[in-house]
Amino acid sequence: MTTSEHTGLRGFFNRLTATDSELDAEKLQRDSAKCGAVPATQCRRGQIVSVSGRLRTVAYTPRTNLPTLEADLWDGSDVVTLVFLGRRSIPGIEPGRQLTARGRIALRDDRKVIYNPYYELEAPR
Repeated sequence: MTTSEHTGLRGFFNRLTATDSELDAEKLQRDSAKCGAVPATQCRRGQIVSVSGRLRTVAYTPRTNLPTLEADLWDGSDVVTLVFLGRRSIPGIEPGRQLTARGRIALRDDRKVIYNPYYELEAPR
């Protein structure tokens, strides 16, 4: 058996035994790579990046001086929180929606965030 045949069989058996969430994560990572996005695990503070994935959660945080809409974008490798300052809601920003976001990575409480990102919604699937 050649090395490529062995690797192909290993991948086949890995897919057979993988959980649905593991398969979903792999698909998100492949889709993210296809559009040229940086994997969230590789994003570092201060970098201007493009990240692509699925919104897991969207939460409005009322504050006395500045309302905030926060959305956790998961790309299959890690989460980047998108923070929209001064917004209560944004049409299309909802859990389960696929999108690509661009902006500068910051850290808040050891979590990766992008404030007021530029974003493009993908067609619902």
